Amino acid sequence: MSISYTVVRGTAIHKLWLAMALVLVAGAISVPFWGASSWMREFVEISCYFIFAMTWNLLAGYGGMVSIGQQAFFGLGGYAMLILGNFYGVNPFVAIVIGAFVAGLVAIPVSVVAFRLQGGYFAVGTWVIAEVFRLTFSNISAVGGGSGTTLTALRGIDRFTRESVTFWMALLCVVACVGLVYLFLRSKRGLALLAIRDNEVAAKSHGIAVGRIKLAVYVVAAFGAGLAGALYFVGNLRISPDAAFSVNWTAFAIFMVIIGGIGRIEGPLVGALIFWALNKFFSDFGTWYLLGLGGLAIVITTYFKQGLWGYAQQRWGWSLFPTAHQLIVHRKN
Repeated sequence: MSISYTVVRGTAIHKLWLAMALVLVAGAISVPFWGASSWMREFVEISCYFIFAMTWNLLAGYGGMVSIGQQAFFGLGGYAMLILGNFYGVNPFVAIVIGAFVAGLVAIPVSVVAFRLQGGYFAVGTWVIAEVFRLTFSNISAVGGGSGTTLTALRGIDRFTRESVTFWMALLCVVACVGLVYLFLRSKRGLALLAIRDNEVAAKSHGIAVGRIKLAVYVVAAFGAGLAGALYFVGNLRISPDAAFSVNWTAFAIFMVIIGGIGRIEGPLVGALIFWALNKFFSDFGTWYLLGLGGLAIVITTYFKQGLWGYAQQRWGWSLFPTAHQLIVHRKN
């Protein structure tokens, strides 16, 4: 008997999903020409939820750095976009990307403080940092102080163009976010990140540059949060410190990732869709809506510890974005 081995990553369902995704993206590009404005606004909202949750999942689910202060970079991206657009004449759609870079750059000095903390102290410390940003912008009268201000840079752009370009920007950001995170996790640096999450001391003893990789992931997560924030407030047309730096953003991201499946690319996607649907149809119930979210989170964490997609993956072997290698053994007589 001869035995041979084949190492693969992709599966049949992965290839089918990739083909379907390409068709969906190609079809989505044409939505502004025939779809309703409400559809595009809903898509932009879902995109912001997803991008923010995806980058939080990269930071916490894959990197083991549980932050409850990512709203700091969400708000920074939004305010950077508004300042560039309102005061410096930068096209707001170009300012979306610049705002994300601003958030990423600010994350570098912030990490000097945040990385001095470990575990629960790191989580609480990031929240305190976010509150510092919120209070700072609340006292800047040029951007409206505590009451906020309106994005006036879009006044000269007609409604169809504004909504269409915002939609296309959201679509591009979602595709880029998924693609880049997927490629990163398939790389050696992605494997190193998982090693750091599982055992930082062991990873360091094997020559992995722990500090450098953690910093890189923290900056990338801040960039993603800033991108989501800038995109959200371009669609919302108004920003305020309480809206931009609210801890609810990180709370919602944690909810989405836990519901969908932490440490999985598909998790934030499933979680964002579920959260959007719940928010769309049940948010008018007020306190009961929040109790429902909490109850759902309790049920999922109790009976589906790996999240809904994690359960599906364990039960049926589904994997839309496989990052691990799979060894197939071939036996011939």
